[in-house]
Amino acid sequence: MKAWSMVELVIDSISEIMGRIGWLIIFYVMSFGIFDVIMRYFFNSPSLWISVTIQYAMVLLACVSGAYALNKEAFVKLDLFYAKFPPRVKAIVDIFTFLLTFLYLYVLITKGIEAAQASFKLKQTTPTAVPIPLYHLKAIIPFGVFCVLLVAVKKLVIDVQTVLGIERE
Repeated sequence: MKAWSMVELVIDSISEIMGRIGWLIIFYVMSFGIFDVIMRYFFNSPSLWISVTIQYAMVLLACVSGAYALNKEAFVKLDLFYAKFPPRVKAIVDIFTFLLTFLYLYVLITKGIEAAQASFKLKQTTPTAVPIPLYHLKAIIPFGVFCVLLVAVKKLVIDVQTVLGIERE
């Protein structure tokens, strides 16, 4: 089990790094969003690139924040019945939920890789006055989803240990 503890530590570190990247993205979006509004409304000088990069950053934020949110259990849950279950029953429900989660993440990863490959082949850019490459962003999407999958697998192992009554280190 010592090896699994190391794997958990690596997964936790990855999700923490993703969360910190997300924080930087939020800071970027807030800073440049405010700057763009000030330039547009007070100086009548809108930028050509800020709004596009903010949209780019918001997609990037969705990619990097999923693993962090799942690891910190920050997603909204419908706890109507679930909250009253004992830990072992919660773990069993979570194991069944993992099957749906895995299917969803598998589709996102495979279709994301296909979209990224097509985007790289086409050297896809934004259709704006300032063409910003999109293929980098499309390549990050499957990576972010893979990080979410790592956290989901970690949680699955914890749930299996709970069901089997194995003590956690």
